[in-house]
Amino acid sequence: MDEVIQVTQWLSSITPRKKAKLFFFTTHADAPSPMVGSNDVDTHEETQLPLATTVALHNFKNIDEFLKKKVNTFSCYNVIENEITKTDYEYLRFYSACKYLDVVPPFLDLEKISAIQNKFEMTEEERDYRLLLDSADLVLEKVCDSLKPAGVSQMWTALRKDRNLIRGVKTIDIIGFFVDPNPTGIKECLFFFIVRFLQKADKINRVNTDRLERLIAQCDESSSCEEGKTIDFIIDSLRFYPTELYPFGFCLIMCVIEGRDGAMQEIEKTMEISRHLGMITHTEKNPTKETIELVKKELMKPKYQFYSSFTCWFMSHGDSNSMVLADGETIEREWFLTSFPDISTFQLKPKVFFMVSCRGANKFSLKGDEFEGQSATCDYYDIGSALIRNRMLDITDSVRDISYVQPMMDTLVAYSTILDHLSGRANTHGSIYVDRACVLMSENISRGRSLTEILEHLSQDLHEILQETMDEDRIVYKQACHYDSFFRKTLKLPYTRHPKEDVHSAPQ
Repeated sequence: MDEVIQVTQWLSSITPRKKAKLFFFTTHADAPSPMVGSNDVDTHEETQLPLATTVALHNFKNIDEFLKKKVNTFSCYNVIENEITKTDYEYLRFYSACKYLDVVPPFLDLEKISAIQNKFEMTEEERDYRLLLDSADLVLEKVCDSLKPAGVSQMWTALRKDRNLIRGVKTIDIIGFFVDPNPTGIKECLFFFIVRFLQKADKINRVNTDRLERLIAQCDESSSCEEGKTIDFIIDSLRFYPTELYPFGFCLIMCVIEGRDGAMQEIEKTMEISRHLGMITHTEKNPTKETIELVKKELMKPKYQFYSSFTCWFMSHGDSNSMVLADGETIEREWFLTSFPDISTFQLKPKVFFMVSCRGANKFSLKGDEFEGQSATCDYYDIGSALIRNRMLDITDSVRDISYVQPMMDTLVAYSTILDHLSGRANTHGSIYVDRACVLMSENISRGRSLTEILEHLSQDLHEILQETMDEDRIVYKQACHYDSFFRKTLKLPYTRHPKEDVHSAPQ
């Protein structure tokens, strides 16, 4: 069959709502850069004009033309080995969006998808199409689905009132002031236009969504929300780090085995919980400084920009300032913690570090006959307002900026013990902190708990456990853990374990 006819038939089979979503996912705002074939040309026309004309004319002609152009570009595209291009990235995004919306063109060359995945050096696990979807866009899709056409129309009216923001923007004038968002698919086009406009104006990104939240807050709840939804519910959904679908993120496990009883158990537990949470995991046993540098270099590869979060477990001996590596050398804990968050592939994404090592030799000792012989160190322990605002500073948009971000932002560092103190271990099962952390995370899947809630529970749980030193003094003591957070949103654990799909990649 002629390709033009195939494309026409494919487009006619897609509903207007899915066309709007496919356009939105395909024109993703935060494409990796720099990339071969990319440039700094303003893509305002490509990403916003089709949406604006569709809303104004109630006609999907320009979106259809955009999708046709994409299909034709991919059809003629020759995959060049060892050189990642802008088209490679767009091809993967387009394929994943089609797969997610169940509108994959029957004529799409899946062999090219496989060849592009090879260029990105993707493993079998990483070839799951869900990795390629941008989790922030998926959250915004859900926000759109929670709003009625009247709600999006009210957002548009509120946006139009901000004259400083919209001055001189031609696409705003194309849509006009009054909009009828009721025809099928027009609500989606208008909402996605608002989102992309705010992103291009540097008013929102995957972390900073306050400007969008303020537009939603101006909606009338009785007429703007779909059944079962509220304005507060919709706004709250924007206040979590976007980690939708599989995988939950990338997990790096570094564990020094030499001289650490139970270290293999630590690896098994952390691998099990990371996979249970839906993370793709990599383990480094007995890391050295060279290993760490190689891992940092690996994490800068383009494929890691598809991940929505980063978690690192580092388990070793240590003191107040440093950690002991497998070859006996030490590294400064502060150097380790500040070097990883600065990796560009994980900017604006949550980064969690579990630092499991002693930070000194002090201990909170318990004295008295009632504590003798009681500890979990030798035996495995397990248990399944408007007036106020009016008197505050008026912080205007003109003094806000979301373009420059301090590297440690969106990072959380969890320590197994407090400064200058021991971090306890069980003879055969390794770190008690690791054990309790894995148990509590496993127990709280499906409960909608945030990571910080679990860490607070962990702090309580760990501090109840009596431990005993392994030297001849056999001192009974308690351990206190804590965390430092630079988070700007809440990181929730997934509600369910993210299963891998039976068919999740292009043919090999």
